[in-house]
Amino acid sequence: MLTKTLVNVHGDREMNYVKPSVPKGTRDFLPEQMYRRQFVLDIIKSKLETYGYEPLETPSIEKLEVLSGKYGEEGEHLLFKILKRGSSIEKVGSELKEYTVHRIDELVDLGLRYDLTVPLSRVVAMYQNEITLPFKRYQIQPVWRGDRPQKGRYREFFQCDADTVGSSSMIADAENICLIHDILSELGFDKFKIRINNRKILLGIVEYSDVDSEKGVDICVAIDKLDKIGIDGVRKELLNRNISEAATRKILPILEINGTNEKILADISYILASSAVGTQGIEEISEILSYMDDFGIDKQKLTIDLYLARGLSYYTGPIYESVVEEPRIGSLTGGGRYDELIGLFLGQSIPATGTTLGIERIIDVMTELDMIPEIKTRTTVLVTIFDENTKSLSLRIARDLRRAGINTEVSLNISQLKKQFIYANKKQIPFVVVIGPEELEQGAVTLKDMISGDQERISQDNLIHRFISLPK
Repeated sequence: MLTKTLVNVHGDREMNYVKPSVPKGTRDFLPEQMYRRQFVLDIIKSKLETYGYEPLETPSIEKLEVLSGKYGEEGEHLLFKILKRGSSIEKVGSELKEYTVHRIDELVDLGLRYDLTVPLSRVVAMYQNEITLPFKRYQIQPVWRGDRPQKGRYREFFQCDADTVGSSSMIADAENICLIHDILSELGFDKFKIRINNRKILLGIVEYSDVDSEKGVDICVAIDKLDKIGIDGVRKELLNRNISEAATRKILPILEINGTNEKILADISYILASSAVGTQGIEEISEILSYMDDFGIDKQKLTIDLYLARGLSYYTGPIYESVVEEPRIGSLTGGGRYDELIGLFLGQSIPATGTTLGIERIIDVMTELDMIPEIKTRTTVLVTIFDENTKSLSLRIARDLRRAGINTEVSLNISQLKKQFIYANKKQIPFVVVIGPEELEQGAVTLKDMISGDQERISQDNLIHRFISLPK
């Protein structure tokens, strides 16, 4: 019970209060943290718009029928569901234990947004006559997952998606990979890899192993867990999903193929020569890699990883993830082609491909590696208030500075100048303006540089020019 009672010195009850806390897997962001986030997001937004992506926002809640059946077996368990208005678990009371999970789910018709791809698919289906294809959009909004909180994994977190809808060209997929490369490079990452695979190659491996095609999703889900459970764990997972020992012995050695990208493609081409879908996947990867030189991407950053499966069930073609070598925190970005997802809302397939940038993980890694400049405030100057006689002038000077586009804070109370300077120091405001009786009489101000300690008296008319002339 978080509610407590305050007791005054006389022992009398005064008021109840709630001990402040946030739900597990969620966080508050104080100003200094927000500046870090804005630094990262500003770079990402700039690069997205350089590539021609346009902004989009969708509601935080979606109809459950929109969300359900799109994320695979694990994703379904992580959906946050909202009870219908007028219903609640508490209202069921003692009868709750008699309700089956199915019965409780009948009370649900809304869910919190799990990702940004499914809402995009809904938008395209709803506004097909208003959207020009190919439609390139980016979206930066929070999503919610009932996951177990851990380092780099939260229940509420921001995602950033960039998608191209309406093109089956592999140039669109190549652009996704180039976008990831350019954003990570611009943010200051050097030691990172972009892992590439193709769901069609995985389907070809399913064919080669003589497993029923309906088991393809089971195999993808199992091998996608490699980073978490290791090769032995993947083997057990396959067997637990009723993939035979014989099939497992055929699948795993293929996934272990390594070497240069050219060698991997050559080896897998030989093995899957009789698989039409597998061959198509290999050709798509080869075509994407051929565009890398044209886009000027360092091929050393790209690696074909046959274990890469992407757990979500809607992927249909090329898939990719990016990881940093240190610290190990999982993938920073992930995406791929999903040519059939929009058809679930529209009744006809529309090709689409996109990538998600894990904003939270990117910020966590950059913070750990000290890659984000320390920003305490974006305020340039504090205008002090010396006394009642100078207050009006201080407010007018603050007004003029703001109208000139200079980030300005004004003291809200008349207090000792020392206290106002201490405040500016704590907030790391670089300049302080003082207007005392002498300055008032001379039509001047005293401008103090809080970093160097230097101060100068300049005319009020020249104050704005003084700030404009400062180096950016």
